[in-house]
Amino acid sequence: MSVLELLGNVLWLIFGGLLAAIAFLLAGVLCCITVIGIPLGVQYFQFARLALSPFGYDVDYGSMGSGSVILNVIWILLCGLELAVAFVIMGLVLCVTIIGIPFGLQMFKFAKLSLTPFGAKIRPAAVCR
Repeated sequence: MSVLELLGNVLWLIFGGLLAAIAFLLAGVLCCITVIGIPLGVQYFQFARLALSPFGYDVDYGSMGSGSVILNVIWILLCGLELAVAFVIMGLVLCVTIIGIPFGLQMFKFAKLSLTPFGAKIRPAAVCR
C-alpha cells in the first residue's frame, strides 16, 4: 500500500468510513438473524470490509454464475437500488470540490458494488489490473 493510499484510508476513516463500516456491520448482523437473510448479511459484511479501507482495493466482478445473477436481481429489488442511488448522490456531492474527488470516486466504487455484490471479490488494486 502506497503512502497516498494509506493517507486516503486514514482520512476516509476519520471522516465517516468508520461509521459506515459499523453501520454495514450492524446491518449484516441483523440480516444474519434469520436463515433467509444470511446471504444478504454476508454481502453487508463485504461492504463493511471495503468501508474500512477502500483506497488500494478494487472490486473484481469476474465470477458471476447463474446463482449470482439471480441473487443480484433479488438484492437490487430489496435494497441494492436505494444503496446505489445514495452512493451516487454522495459521490457527486464529494466530486464538487477538488479535495473530495478521490472520496467521490470511492463512493462510485461502492455504488457499483451495491448493484451487483454477489460474485464480486474485493482484491488489492494490483491484482485486478
